Amino acid sequence: MGTAERQEAPTAGEAAHLTARRDPEAPDRDIPTDDGGAGPGEQAAVREPAQEQSYYRPLWVEEPARRRRMPDPVRTAAVRAVLIIAVTLVQAVVAFLCTLAGSWLAFPMVLSSVASTVVATWGALDVWVTRQVWNQRNGVVSAPSSTARALRRERRKARRQARAAERAQERIRRRGGAGQLSHP
Repeated sequence: MGTAERQEAPTAGEAAHLTARRDPEAPDRDIPTDDGGAGPGEQAAVREPAQEQSYYRPLWVEEPARRRRMPDPVRTAAVRAVLIIAVTLVQAVVAFLCTLAGSWLAFPMVLSSVASTVVATWGALDVWVTRQVWNQRNGVVSAPSSTARALRRERRKARRQARAAERAQERIRRRGGAGQLSHP
């Protein structure tokens, strides 16, 4: 006799007792229990805790991203490189299998695998170069001590001061010189 045959199904009263003692952090806590042939009084007693526990629980919880999203040109280059590398790996496997089988297709596949390896290397370098160019043009914003960030801050401050000085001059011009001291 196996363990499944030795185990007896719990009666309705035992099922209610087991349901009440279930861990509230159980993953199936919002699934209503089927209490079989329990009487009307017992059904209400069993369903009340299930109804209290049933609440909306989302399938997943959104977490903030740990890293910033890659810029579009860099992401495009990365996708292109991954596709080229995948095709290169498939060609290499086909070339290997054709060589083992002694097929006439082995030699052309080896040549195309070599050419594809060169293109895949170019694709990987393209990702790196595109990333460097993007960082150089737009500044590195990921590090708080970034020199690009400090330069932008200084430029904004200078622009603010220039606008404030221009507004002050415009105010003086509108008043027609009123408000200026007659002598220094």
